[in-house]
Amino acid sequence: MLKELHLKGVGPADQFDLECADRLNILTGDNGLGKSFLLDIIWWCVTGRIEKNTTIVHEEAMENPEISYHFLIPETNKIENIKSQFKYSKQSSKRRWMTTHASVPFLLRNTLAVYIRVDGGISVLIYGDNRSSHHRFINFSFSEVWDGRRTKNNVSCYGLIDDWIKWQNQPDQTNFQLLSEVINQLSATDETIEIGEPTRISLNDIRDIPTIKLPYDTIPITHASAGMKRILGLAYILVWMQSENLIISKMLKQEPAHQLIFLIDEVESHLHPRWQRSIVPAILQVVKKLQQKIDVQAFITTHSPLVLASVEPIFNEEIDKLFLFELNKKTVTLEEIPWTKQGDVIGWLTSEIFGLKQARSKEAEQAIEAAQAWMRKDDMTQFPENLRTEKSIHQQLITLLPGHDPFFPRWIVNMEKNT
Repeated sequence: MLKELHLKGVGPADQFDLECADRLNILTGDNGLGKSFLLDIIWWCVTGRIEKNTTIVHEEAMENPEISYHFLIPETNKIENIKSQFKYSKQSSKRRWMTTHASVPFLLRNTLAVYIRVDGGISVLIYGDNRSSHHRFINFSFSEVWDGRRTKNNVSCYGLIDDWIKWQNQPDQTNFQLLSEVINQLSATDETIEIGEPTRISLNDIRDIPTIKLPYDTIPITHASAGMKRILGLAYILVWMQSENLIISKMLKQEPAHQLIFLIDEVESHLHPRWQRSIVPAILQVVKKLQQKIDVQAFITTHSPLVLASVEPIFNEEIDKLFLFELNKKTVTLEEIPWTKQGDVIGWLTSEIFGLKQARSKEAEQAIEAAQAWMRKDDMTQFPENLRTEKSIHQQLITLLPGHDPFFPRWIVNMEKNT
């Protein structure tokens, strides 16, 4: 379990400090401030694998860029502190990250890790014992999640389509039943995905393709929407990872992994609001379906007020945290925000997390601000010319707001007082 992460001279800020929650870590904030970057860094800390531009350094801002992180090791219940510095390697004569501790795989034994990226790719790591040959790491592209990864001599993974059909047709229905339950759990409450019978969809492709039952029809999963494909891919990877976990533990004659480190970028991506307000609680419940005795530590990025509203019933301040990236005078900051229930989407949109004055269009917001200024008898020159008189403001309000808008009664009463 990752307890702390400290970055100096790395990424969009001179310094980031993250004290992680034991269960759910929600990262939010404006675009371009480092949410996805921080997930990449966390993944690097957990796996030792560098993703994309993970190690951006600001050498002009910091003489010795540094990444330090603290892990709680399940077997010993001790904190291991690891520090990596960007130094010259004697072997390569090039600058690279050099750690002061043995590599993480030798610390995080019997651990699962998965990273759901926003581009549809998924990375998976299954730690066995303390020998590196007993760790499995696969960095799937979107197509490999669905079609598998094969080389001349090895099959790393058959992929969603082939495994689904195999699980559905084999006598032992354990994986298929688990897949069905996970898909059902991840579905929106009023839009449950049910599994249908396999079908052929092409004269040139002899494979049977799984199908799902929708209210209007039964369709091949290859024809599903982008949002449903993300749900199906997530469900498959979780079941496949648990299946591999059990197989590997049996081969190594050890207990199955009992810890999962789960990362997902933009959890609401492609999802309708009905799905957004159920996805995070569903993920936490799904993990328990995979294995009863498993601890999950999740790192989730989101821009969605519905996602935040959805976790209000389950948020526990002892094991969950909310973090906000902000830009203050050209400086990016990352701060833990005290958890406060906002009640609904409007409450979240107008909270400090999203910072909107009103949950409306910019034009409607400006018209209401002008109306409020007019009622206070403020100086109206700060507003555009079409919002400086009572008549012009009233016309804009009629144009921009619905007739039942709660602002109208106050405005109309004020107009009547002036007549």
